[in-house]
Amino acid sequence: MGVLGIDIGGSGIKGAIVDTETGELATDRFRLPTPEGARPQEVAQVFAEVVKHFEYQGPIGVGFPAVIRGGIIYTAANISRMWIGTNASKLFGDVSGCPVYIVNDADAAGIAEMTFGIGRHYGQSVVFLITIGTGVGTAIFVNGTLLPNTELGHIEIRGKDAEKRASDAARQEKGYSWKQWAEKLQEYLSTIERLISPDVVIIGGGISKDSEKFVPLLNLKAKIEIAQLLNQAGIVGAALYAKNRS
Repeated sequence: MGVLGIDIGGSGIKGAIVDTETGELATDRFRLPTPEGARPQEVAQVFAEVVKHFEYQGPIGVGFPAVIRGGIIYTAANISRMWIGTNASKLFGDVSGCPVYIVNDADAAGIAEMTFGIGRHYGQSVVFLITIGTGVGTAIFVNGTLLPNTELGHIEIRGKDAEKRASDAARQEKGYSWKQWAEKLQEYLSTIERLISPDVVIIGGGISKDSEKFVPLLNLKAKIEIAQLLNQAGIVGAALYAKNRS
């Protein structure tokens, strides 16, 4: 079954039709930049353009950087605070004419990795997945079951939001070397280990393509794995989420 998955991030809105039986993209990925300020109506217009590009009608899954309950946005990180309280499922449904199912973006990536990626080998474990890019997203799976909306990228470390130290955006903005940035990531992941003691840490997001530059510098009790679906994980997971709820 082909389902459109869309991943909404702080810098880009990207989508593709996904074969939900195999996890493969059935089309090329299409990406448009996230409007500056990432306000609801402007993001919705870009979302509609992505849907129109695929000439698609059917259920749509959307990965979104927020805590989400019943399609309603409860937090705002790297997007406008105008989103808080917005029924995003209805907003996106109205502009696309399709039923829309919204899931936290890191949860979407986790769903994809646990179904088709490296996580499928750890169905009887505590798995902590971290997506590192503009921000830091997190997902936790216990024996294959998702604990939704964890948003542990926003815990406080040394008086600051963790993603202000450990995201790829922070690495680039502050000009950290890979060694300097790995020290920040190590501090964050060591904090996570003290909190939840995962068996496995899966590192995904845009940074995962450079894993050889920093993973050897990390020292964790948990086994470290690199996400296999890379930047496609959010799209694939969003499509799976929509399929399972439509």
